[in-house]
Amino acid sequence: MAPEALTQVLRPLRNLFNGSSPANLLVGLGVADDAAVYKLNEQQAIINTLDFFTPVVDDPYDYGAIAAANSMSDVYAMGGEVTFALNVGAFPANMEPAIITEILRGGAEKVIEAGAVIAGGHTVTDDEPKYGLAVTGLVHPDRIFTKGGAKPGDALVLTKPLGTGTISTALKRDLADPAHVADMVASMKRLNRAAAQAAQATGGIKAVTDITGFGLLGHAMEMAQASGCKFVFELSQLPLLVGAKDYAAQFIFPGGASNNKMFFEKDVTFAAAIPDDRQWLLWDPQTSGGLLLAVPAERVTDFQQLCAERDQSAWVVGQVTAGSGIEVVP
Repeated sequence: MAPEALTQVLRPLRNLFNGSSPANLLVGLGVADDAAVYKLNEQQAIINTLDFFTPVVDDPYDYGAIAAANSMSDVYAMGGEVTFALNVGAFPANMEPAIITEILRGGAEKVIEAGAVIAGGHTVTDDEPKYGLAVTGLVHPDRIFTKGGAKPGDALVLTKPLGTGTISTALKRDLADPAHVADMVASMKRLNRAAAQAAQATGGIKAVTDITGFGLLGHAMEMAQASGCKFVFELSQLPLLVGAKDYAAQFIFPGGASNNKMFFEKDVTFAAAIPDDRQWLLWDPQTSGGLLLAVPAERVTDFQQLCAERDQSAWVVGQVTAGSGIEVVP
């Protein structure tokens, strides 16, 4: 759903569980975050999340793998490891069984890569295919990442390039270069596990989210507001998938980019020198995007080194300052 519509739907339900949420519910409805976290004991907390969507690529195996990686990403954004998952699927009655098998195989093999297992699931018949996972993970109660906790002086670090929305839209319009699509698919299929592990090994990192449907600026705004700080991004440092600038220059974007812009733009300032097409890339909804982390300045080098050891990219793309909102500078 568009952020404004989702806010409107949830607003009447905001106080429904006031006074009745258990103390062990460490992350729930009180503050919007990437997943729910429930404390089991002094050493373990459960992370639970659910995600699914319609196809973003043509190949059924890749679609399943991308959907699974995207679903598991919220566990990594909370600092945990995936333990098991359940398939969630909706498929047309006339869809070839072999195609559904490939979707589920793509998802299952991505879950195996995460060191976890598919333990079951549920399907329904629908005219438009949809697939994803309900995911359960574990994290130490004292080592949870949330959207809050960024502090002035922290560096903003991104672990995947942007541009999946504009490239996948170009693909749907038969305008995308196959090489650009291949790079996009590889990025979307990559798990955020290595990045999360590097962040846990670094220590001192508290504020993390993954970049998905609300785009870089939408999810960054949620972090900034939860932290009570201002985020400043340097456009020149933001990594982009190959081809993203080309499609952006043609203003090829999904409808979600407009929704994100309308909802979040009141708190975002762009330098006058930044052209419109580059601004829109930061509103672009991402599928299975990377992690955005607020890393204490003295730990940035350690984090980048630990990422490099895991063959994980990590770009310093801005900084946290005092104030509120988001500023984008050249």
